[in-house]
Amino acid sequence: MFDLRSVRIDMEGESTWVESGATLGEVLYRIAEKSKVHGFPAGVCPTVGVGGHFSGGGYDNMMRKYGLSTDNILDRESMGEDLFWAISGGGEASFGVIVSWKINLVPVPDVVTVFRVEKTLEQGATDILHQWQYVADEINEGLFIRVVVLPQIRKGHETIKAKFVAFFLRNAKELLDIMGENFPELGLSPEDCIEMGWIESVLFSSNYPKGTPLEVLFDRHSQQEKYLKKKSDYVQEPISKTDLEGIWKKMIELKRPALTLNPYGGKMSEISSSASPFPHRAGNLYKIQYSVNWKEESTTASNLNLDRIRKIYDYM
Repeated sequence: MFDLRSVRIDMEGESTWVESGATLGEVLYRIAEKSKVHGFPAGVCPTVGVGGHFSGGGYDNMMRKYGLSTDNILDRESMGEDLFWAISGGGEASFGVIVSWKINLVPVPDVVTVFRVEKTLEQGATDILHQWQYVADEINEGLFIRVVVLPQIRKGHETIKAKFVAFFLRNAKELLDIMGENFPELGLSPEDCIEMGWIESVLFSSNYPKGTPLEVLFDRHSQQEKYLKKKSDYVQEPISKTDLEGIWKKMIELKRPALTLNPYGGKMSEISSSASPFPHRAGNLYKIQYSVNWKEESTTASNLNLDRIRKIYDYM
């Protein structure tokens, strides 16, 4: 599969044939190379391979507007409805070897807007995040506000930092109007908003420094080699402020785990849980991804960090 990396774009048909060995970065680069007003909802980790990402569902900053990667895969007639259903979010390994996928390109504007705003507990992070739970899945479907929560030592004091990282399929002025009306608690300012092209937003979401050349999307290895473990939960009712404070206390105690909160709603709420093997659709406010990373190459380090993520997961 590694060498099956072809990306063939049909701009007239607004579709693309992608071989399973290509990375998401390669696919997105080739799309942007052909058009500045087309994109594809395919993740924020450019080094991930197409085959596993597509067949497992595949979420992205545009999923509230266009659904998952798998919701934008074509060519069902060539394999039949049953097989197509099975590979659309359930993983393809049990059903055959898929060497290529036909995907549907989606429209994107010339200019999108991103921001990254950080708040600590001392700056009201708990109240802001609590309100985010009531807003993020209901707000304009072109707006995706992810929150990354992690323990931090600030001026010798242990605290929690919440990073609100957003992608919006329009310009900064419209974003400020929407945020002012729906989520003023965050205090978004014009200085926080950065306008750019859709493909540049892929680099922003992947934490590449400003000015990084787009060719970095051809790299097949992550920026840093490291060990990691991730687990997930889906939230259907807002977590109370009291319980959030308990979570912060546990995270500070464990020191390392981070939580990434990804909002649902929009297109995701229009699709029933039985529409595909990926059942996490209508009824979910957001997804929690628990994660822990480490660099030390030892059994002791592995056991310590695996214990950390198990403890925060069990606490929840």
